[in-house]
Amino acid sequence: MELVPTPKSKFVRVKCNKCKNEQIIFGKAANEIKCLVCNTTIASPTGGKTKIKTKVLELLE
Repeated sequence: MELVPTPKSKFVRVKCNKCKNEQIIFGKAANEIKCLVCNTTIASPTGGKTKIKTKVLELLE
């Protein structure tokens, strides 16, 4: 029996296709996520997992 369940959501390191900026986003974001440098949309919410529109570099736990 597991007393404290492990979270099923993860953080994701992504790389912007336009300016090559790397940033960390939440895998189940509720809002549209834009690149901090060029303001391009890099992920959008779907009601569950985030739809990532750029290259995923790494899953962080």
